[in-house]
Amino acid sequence: MSNQIILPRILQVGAGASQQVGSILKTLGCRRPLIVTDKMMVQLGYIDAIQASLSEQAISSDVFHETVPEPTVSSIQAGVDKVREGNYDCIIAIGGGSPIDSAKAISILGKFGGAMREYKFPRIVTESGLPIIAIPTTAGTGSEVTRFTIITDDSSDEKMLCVGIGFMPVAALVDYTLTLSLPARITADTGIDALTHAIEAYVSQKASAYSDSQAIAAMGLLAPNLRRVFHDGSDKPAREAMMLGATLAGIAFSNASVALVHGMSRPIGAFYHVPHGLSNAMLLPSVTDYSIPAAAQRYADCARAMGVAEANDSTDVATGKLVAELYAINDELNVPTPEEFGIDRSHFFANLETMAAQALASGSPNNNPRVPNSQEIIEIYKNLWL
Repeated sequence: MSNQIILPRILQVGAGASQQVGSILKTLGCRRPLIVTDKMMVQLGYIDAIQASLSEQAISSDVFHETVPEPTVSSIQAGVDKVREGNYDCIIAIGGGSPIDSAKAISILGKFGGAMREYKFPRIVTESGLPIIAIPTTAGTGSEVTRFTIITDDSSDEKMLCVGIGFMPVAALVDYTLTLSLPARITADTGIDALTHAIEAYVSQKASAYSDSQAIAAMGLLAPNLRRVFHDGSDKPAREAMMLGATLAGIAFSNASVALVHGMSRPIGAFYHVPHGLSNAMLLPSVTDYSIPAAAQRYADCARAMGVAEANDSTDVATGKLVAELYAINDELNVPTPEEFGIDRSHFFANLETMAAQALASGSPNNNPRVPNSQEIIEIYKNLWL
């Protein structure tokens, strides 16, 4: 059985990669970019630096900086309108996962029209929107190398998973120096998100030898450096390892898909506005513990790749160490429980059936080594309050 591997056409990795944007646009034959970002990227001076690189190639650009965390249908509409009214031939997406996800949606809707709901999974989007050059500023989502975007439907609070080659950036410029200014909380949340991607890609029922190689390499980079960057954001070797690990994890899950953690995470984010990486972190230990019986050897491989289990540890010992490590990471990185985050317990419990239904509808739980039913998902949600 063969596996189709989908990647950006250009992958530029390392310090200063973002400053190659002008020459890369020239290589791609693009002359009229729209920069899609958020206000923080403007304030940090990143957009000025990108425009300076473009100017060196005599390329002018416009900026749309109204993207928001956890993008919604309404939040991207102004960007869609700008694309429809402009004469742009590509989009430069710079920021964390939210600006890049927003840019992916803007690229497709701006060119083809329609409503975002029309593009959600199980539809596979093969249409090519405006080419996207993605420049990540967090070591987390891996959106720069994935064929996914997630946009929330304002009317129903549903996080819609949209899938297809049409959402794959044509180029990704992976520059770890852009992460040096990240605060500890965002560093932690995005880092655990990346680790979740690697673990879920490796245990996914859609895993392949190719995605396995990327996932194992990612875990080996992410796990030893996550605490380091949380405690010292100026640690350049650790930041570089995290950035490369996040990109490799993105490649892994883009080609193997995520699983139960992500399926359950999206409703928490949509209903309670919990940042995506943080809701993943809340769920990762308990979902892993639930899933181990169906793929114990695979989870033991994860423990060894992360450096928390020895090569000669038995499978049971290795998986036990893995679960203990995931709880320990959450503890050291100050990951809050739902209650500590401020979620109302009674509302959460009253909403369990809806969240479970949305988790299952996303399709991600079906990739899990142990596929849950609705009641099992509800029980895992309840355990977050124990």
